[in-house]
Amino acid sequence: MHLDVLDLRNFYYRSMLGRTAQKAVRDQIFKLWPEAKGQTVVGFGFAAPLLRPYLKDARRVMALMPGPQGVMHWPTGERNVALLCEETIWPLQTGSVDKLVLMHGLETSEHPTALLEECWRVLGPGGRALFVVPNRAGLWARRDKTPFGYGRPFSLIQLENQLRRHNFVPERHVAALFAPPSDRRFWLRTGQIWEKGGRKISSYLAGGVLIVEATKQVFAPTKPGLPEAIRRPLNVLDGLTKPEVKPI
Repeated sequence: MHLDVLDLRNFYYRSMLGRTAQKAVRDQIFKLWPEAKGQTVVGFGFAAPLLRPYLKDARRVMALMPGPQGVMHWPTGERNVALLCEETIWPLQTGSVDKLVLMHGLETSEHPTALLEECWRVLGPGGRALFVVPNRAGLWARRDKTPFGYGRPFSLIQLENQLRRHNFVPERHVAALFAPPSDRRFWLRTGQIWEKGGRKISSYLAGGVLIVEATKQVFAPTKPGLPEAIRRPLNVLDGLTKPEVKPI
């Protein structure tokens, strides 16, 4: 079940814990994708906080928000690029997206299979997707004080296996949110220290969220006709004498 857009907005934009979480996840996204010049970048769920670095140079940026969640104007004070859509039917042409980001989309979806099929459809050849999900082994998935405490958390193996079943190829992964999900001043002030130290200790076991990058896998079309050449053809006329040709 998707969270309400007002609750997500209040967490990420009106609380110190949410702003800290937003920065930690966005920094990891930007390290994986430092630029998107001339590309189409799309977010689904509540990925808007992660898309801001691409507004300047990308050819197009869109923040898709599912109907059960609701939509809000984004970015604030600028031309709106957010739109409401069906969870598994997006108003995008097939193969039109270069980069796709999902946050608070997959783990809260009631139709994850159809959602991943839609992700695969809109990605173009060579397209890449980032899936940001709660880490099953992390602290953030165990507290409903944050949006990462809702829905189905994943382990790294579970997420990668699910992506492979839908013709995605997992390429690399990182983790974020190593500090406890607490709004106490000490944890907020030391958040950057926890992020740097946590990545050195573990790439995914301790982090509150997993970020997996995957590419779209397209199979080569099969050629018409026989699948392979006949190595030993059957000579049905073996044993018959060749006809003689007499001059006229």
